[in-house]
Amino acid sequence: MDFTTYIRDIEDFPKPGVVFKDITPLLNNPLALKKASEALLGFTANMKIDKVVGVDSRGFIFAPLLAEKLGAGFVPVRKSGKLPYNTISESYDLEYGKATVEIHKDAIKKGEKVLLHDDVLATGGTASAVCKLVESLGGEVVQCNFLIELTFLKGADKLNGYQIEALLQY
Repeated sequence: MDFTTYIRDIEDFPKPGVVFKDITPLLNNPLALKKASEALLGFTANMKIDKVVGVDSRGFIFAPLLAEKLGAGFVPVRKSGKLPYNTISESYDLEYGKATVEIHKDAIKKGEKVLLHDDVLATGGTASAVCKLVESLGGEVVQCNFLIELTFLKGADKLNGYQIEALLQY
């Protein structure tokens, strides 16, 4: 299946000069959604995974689906101040400032194998921060998988040493 036909470009979103890759057409099509889920799951063949970490907010779409299929738990990582229990946080640089992500302190146990999922790998700042959170809790990131990788932003460079998979590359 050619998933690129289900990704639409939105010019100047969220700010001028940015071409946003909109995944909602893919999500709206039952067959494309099913095939994308299966393809993301295929990246994890023969891997033992205890937890799937989904990144706020669009990582929450596929991460629970992957967790269910893998027989793993789902762990949300959210922007600062959005989780209700005791958290740890990690800040990272953006083009226009800083951002912070948080995870519950009890979400991952020492030695658990973790799959990180987010919809897009862009600059790598968010994914790198999430890997640090997982590892600070004693988890082992066995793969970072994404629906889309924007290769021209070189986000994979910030994830050196991690296995990275992406369904689509632009």
